Amino acid sequence: MHYYFEVLKKYAVFSGRARRAEYWYFTLFNFLAAVVLGIVSMVVFAISLGHISGMLNWIYAAAAFIPSLAVSVRRLHDTGRSGWWMLMSFVPLIGGIVLLIFFLQDSQPGENKYGPNPKEITAVENS
Repeated sequence: MHYYFEVLKKYAVFSGRARRAEYWYFTLFNFLAAVVLGIVSMVVFAISLGHISGMLNWIYAAAAFIPSLAVSVRRLHDTGRSGWWMLMSFVPLIGGIVLLIFFLQDSQPGENKYGPNPKEITAVENS
C-alpha cells in the first residue's frame, strides 16, 4: 500500500526512475480499487440508477490515469528507456507484450541519464 500512495504523491512526476516494486504494487492496488469500485457501483447504482452504474469507475479511471502514466514512464526510465516507448501501447498485441517485458526487467545498474538507481538509494537509506 505504501507504493500506491508514493505514486499518488508523485501525481504527475515523469522524471526520475521507479523500481519494479513501485510499479507493480501500484498496478495491483489500482486494479483492486477498480474491482471494488465496480462491485460497489453495481450494487449501489444498479438498484437505484441503472443507466449510470459505471460512473464511479470512470471517475476513478480519470483520476488514476496521470499517476499511472507517470509511474509507467518512470519504470521505463529505470530500465534505461525513454518514456516515448509508452506509445508502443497503441500497437495491437505486440505493443502490450513489449511493454510487459520492459516492465518486468530489472533496474539498470548504477546511475543512468534519468537519475540514480532507486534500489541503491533505498539500500543506502536502510543501512
